[in-house]
This record gives sequence, structure tokens and C-alpha cells, in this order.
Amino acid sequence: MTNFKSAAVAALLAVLVPVSLTHAAGSGTQSHGGSHGHGAAVGIGTPGGTPSRTVTITMHDNYYEPENISVAKGETVKFVVKNEGSLVHEFNINTPDSHANHGPHMAMLFEMGMIEPDKVNRAEMAATKGSDHDMSHDIPNSLLMNPGETQELVWTFNTDKELEFACNIPGHYDAGMYGALAIN
Repeated sequence: MTNFKSAAVAALLAVLVPVSLTHAAGSGTQSHGGSHGHGAAVGIGTPGGTPSRTVTITMHDNYYEPENISVAKGETVKFVVKNEGSLVHEFNINTPDSHANHGPHMAMLFEMGMIEPDKVNRAEMAATKGSDHDMSHDIPNSLLMNPGETQELVWTFNTDKELEFACNIPGHYDAGMYGALAIN
């Protein structure tokens, strides 16, 4: 059964990765900041704070529940994110352009073996932290999660920018793994 599952995941990635790279190549110019388009989020809110409420997000292969979230401008929300899929997924709060710019970084993590379809190699990623080629994915607005993991992210929405939450693992965004984040 494991061989079948691995073969199915490999086949899915073979189809979705080229589509994801095409999406990223046609993207806008806005970036998270930092090198390789994966530094700190700029102008989209602030990490931390005292949350006024908790929103539970469940990640599946390849969609979120719920698919849409509304927040008040200035509101601080604690997201409890569960990866119930069989693949690695990301929960990343950002603008659509920044998600497109983040795609090539995520593809590079796959190419370097730091992310596999069903596993994040955190020790290898952490070893690059602070280097000229930092691939640690240490981003305050993002959670990179193995199947079965639950993590939390607290975010204050003090921006007017158009935001969404998305998975930038190669092929996942293009398969529809993103949701609207309305700021009222």
C-alpha cells in the first residue's frame, strides 16, 4: 500500500509542479522581502498579539476548510491549523502576488530535498538559517506542516491590502488550495 501511495503522490507532483512553475513565472513583482522571496512579510499585518478569537483551519489534499475567512481591520486572530491530508501543506497569509513570488522558493526546497511530498526535512532547512542561501522557511506569516501536524499562528490584521491564505507547495495553489481573507 505504501508503494502505491508513494507512486500516486509522485504522479500527482509530476503533473502539478510544471503547472505551478508556470503560475509563478507569470506573477507580479511584489515579494515577502528578504532573499529568494521568502523573508519577512511586509505590510500585510503583524505577527503575535492577544487574539480576540480562534479560527480552526483544516488542510486537506488540496483544499482548506473553511475556504473563506472574514476579519475586522486591527483584529488579532489565533489560527489553529491542522494538516489532515497525506501531503505536506503550507498555511501562508499574504497577497496573491506574494504567493506567486513564493512559488519558485518552494519549488527550490523540493529540488533540494528539503521538502518531500509527505515530509519536511526541518534539520536540513534549519542548517541553512543565516547563510547567504537561507532556506529555513522561517516566515512569521506561514506554517509549513507535515501530514498529521497541528500548529498555531497568531496574526494582527492591520492592513487594507487584499489578502488570502494559500499553500505554495508546488502545484497546490494551482490545484485550488487557497482561500479568501476578507478584511472588514
